[in-house]
Amino acid sequence: MQSTRFALDAGHDFVELNQLLKLIGLAHSGGTGKAIVASGAVRVDGQVELRKTCKIRAGQVVECEGMRVEVVAG
Repeated sequence: MQSTRFALDAGHDFVELNQLLKLIGLAHSGGTGKAIVASGAVRVDGQVELRKTCKIRAGQVVECEGMRVEVVAG
């Protein structure tokens, strides 16, 4: 599994899950990100996450399509 880090923008406490998938290149758009989440293919901290706009905060780990993303403060 490929691992990477995603730094939140300064002044932001979270990023929505569907937008995170777009920003890391797993989805071409926020809409595609929503579809990926709805399919059950995304795990947050080891649990399947179906909320498309779930707030992802620093310290959380997102896994999808063979990629592990550690979210860190910016």
